[in-house]
Amino acid sequence: MYFHRNLFSGHTPACILCLVVLLAAWLGLSSCSSTSTSPLSQQVDLDYGLIAMTPGQPIPYGERVKPILERRCVVCHGCVDAPCQLKLSSHEGLTRGASKQRVYDGERITGTAPSRLFIDASTTAEWRAKEFFPILAEDAHTSEEMLRQSVMYQMLRLKQLHPQARTGKLSDDLDTRLDREQVCPKREEFDSFAEKHPSWGMPYAMPNLSDAEYKTLVQWLAQGAPEPPAAQPSAAAAAQIKDWETFFNNQTKKQQLVSRYIYEHLFQAHLHFEGSETREFYRLVRSSTPPGQAIVEIATTRPFDDPGTAPFYYRLRSYDASIVTKSHIVYELSPQRMTRYRELFITPEYSVTELPSYEPHISSNPFMAFKPIPVKSRYRFLLDDAHFIIEGFIKGPVCRGQVALNVIEDQFWVVFFDPDKDLSSNYPEFLDTNAKYLELPSEKGDILRVKKAWNEYAGHQRDYMNARQAWFEKMPEQDIGSAMEFIWDGNGSNPNAALTIFRHFDSASVRNGFIGDFPESAWVIDYPLLERIHYLLVAGFNVYGNVGHQLMTRLYMDFLRMEGEDNFLAFLPVGPRKEIMDSWYVGIRSGMDERIGGPMEWLDVEVVTGYKTDDPQRELYDHIGDRLGPMTGDAYHLDRCGQTNCIDPQDNTVEARADSFMREIAAIKGKRLRVFPDVAFVRIKTDKPETDFAYSLIRDKAYLSVTSLLSDESKRDNRDYAHDTLTVVKGLEGSYPNFFFVVEPDELEDFTSRIININTLDEYERFAGIYGIRRTNDSFWETADWFQDEYAEQEPVLSGLFDLNRYANR
Repeated sequence: MYFHRNLFSGHTPACILCLVVLLAAWLGLSSCSSTSTSPLSQQVDLDYGLIAMTPGQPIPYGERVKPILERRCVVCHGCVDAPCQLKLSSHEGLTRGASKQRVYDGERITGTAPSRLFIDASTTAEWRAKEFFPILAEDAHTSEEMLRQSVMYQMLRLKQLHPQARTGKLSDDLDTRLDREQVCPKREEFDSFAEKHPSWGMPYAMPNLSDAEYKTLVQWLAQGAPEPPAAQPSAAAAAQIKDWETFFNNQTKKQQLVSRYIYEHLFQAHLHFEGSETREFYRLVRSSTPPGQAIVEIATTRPFDDPGTAPFYYRLRSYDASIVTKSHIVYELSPQRMTRYRELFITPEYSVTELPSYEPHISSNPFMAFKPIPVKSRYRFLLDDAHFIIEGFIKGPVCRGQVALNVIEDQFWVVFFDPDKDLSSNYPEFLDTNAKYLELPSEKGDILRVKKAWNEYAGHQRDYMNARQAWFEKMPEQDIGSAMEFIWDGNGSNPNAALTIFRHFDSASVRNGFIGDFPESAWVIDYPLLERIHYLLVAGFNVYGNVGHQLMTRLYMDFLRMEGEDNFLAFLPVGPRKEIMDSWYVGIRSGMDERIGGPMEWLDVEVVTGYKTDDPQRELYDHIGDRLGPMTGDAYHLDRCGQTNCIDPQDNTVEARADSFMREIAAIKGKRLRVFPDVAFVRIKTDKPETDFAYSLIRDKAYLSVTSLLSDESKRDNRDYAHDTLTVVKGLEGSYPNFFFVVEPDELEDFTSRIININTLDEYERFAGIYGIRRTNDSFWETADWFQDEYAEQEPVLSGLFDLNRYANR
């Protein structure tokens, strides 16, 4: 179900118009009665036959209604950036309705009040006070009135009356661009809206619902869209909830500090209990009520904001909404996890004599607020689930991540410093001395005086880097082999030790292991860098904040990116070090360093020796790979095959043949990729549908610089098209597929031959017409459902619904 809406910073989801239409529909019928003579009111009569067949008992929401909403509606209305803030992932979202207020707005001078579902209001009346308006009938008494007053029904009906084309591309009157204008009409505006845009019914710019789906939703709406019964915790979850709430609410000062630290890192997680139902998740919240009573969540903008003077308690609140992959950040709780927490935080001898205040300059700075907790305990806590911590800024508050993500490359690898090595960042004395230099922009809240704030934070960063420089210059030279001991190897079993990050324009994803070809750059992350990434982009980021806050967040992330890159460069020989650094950004990076005013002497300090080739960066990657071993992932790589163990010439299965062809596709490089989508899913069929399998084709765009706030596709002089590459991933990667392809086994050779010879947009569109699944294709929903099912089968706990807002009209 889709509404028309605009996109923050010029990027709007593809299904947005539907949302607009949905709201418009409802608004246009606000004054409708059984005697209304408007065109759509008359057309409602056509569905009275469905009303007559409506069951006397409520249609089961979980069994029949929810699956349709999830696969046809939530796929565009599930995240914070849902069109017109209409979130259809829960009954609470349906009854809340929609709003004309944008969440993502990169131009607002003052921040706006948060409107988080389940948090910032708990009743329909409270949402109406916040200017949300209904899409369901709220004062109807008969089945006919239930439909006449429902914008949701009117949108569905509009689509039935004006189905879209079933072949070719969509017509120009169906705008699928991300930057289209948002329209969120109310019910009284719907008739005029429908007359002007008859083809904008729901699902917007997608094929119609099936007759069975349409019938089910119409009858459910005619029943008044009855609310489903509240979900109850499973027995496995209930027992662990009791144990965990007891743990978190222990009143010793030591435990209170530890619980606060853990909460500030898990507040956005979808918590899953070991042994509980596969799709059963919870949130860790602060409540004004103790365990055993109904949860009353304390609504603060940030997790480190002051909860007030009254006592509060950490509670585990059920998360009953449909799961969408773009905001699904899973963290497992178990008895073993509690043992680990005690080992890290409770058993070590340290004293907590006074709890930190919630004054912003303290609470927003974890190096001050949590100073008593041993540094190694904090760092090991983050390393245990580094994938989760990194994924926080990719899937978290920034559902649409253009503010933070255009500071990073499209594909790069991440490793971490070992917490036990002799590094400045592992010493509490060093961090305590420099804690004041590690404050983050969230301390200032909504910043208006950006230039002054930038100079202040740049100065702090310079002082911190000077302190690191002094330590770095004292490090003795060592051979590359022994230097690898500074890289955390996951203790030989933790796959979080090696990560690959993909950026897909204004979204991103994280995957364990080293995926794709050797990247242009990589990060080596230490404790203060990992902690600051979390507090800058997750705990401290406010999507409802003003342009100053968002700009400062973006600018500060430049500091953090360069720190991670500099840590990697420090392992390289002095000779090629600066040349490699400058090649990443064609010299623009050096200008950024000058503006920051950071020390550059480290470029001339030789620390690691023993390189034997004229390609030290590739050599370093090989050494890191040897150090991490199996933590880098499967030794078999589509993009880096060339080793003798990559190909078994005797294997003639469909999958082996597909892998061979995908290696050819992965070799596509350069300007021809500019016509490819950011993320495409490919389904390879077999003789048995249950054995079909998938690949993801990910376009990795090259940039001359990512230091500009406008470093994106729209700033063409910033792109380096000649160095674009393509990564092929086995399985499904990314939250926003831009296109689907379906290939039969006997078509693999032709599919490959055609795609590797694409040079122009016309050639790509002809190719899409042969193997692609366009928005007009009769099998679109079947194909989308197959990819959803495949993901759920491969990742029963970690999977969520893919978002179709960015699906291309090619």
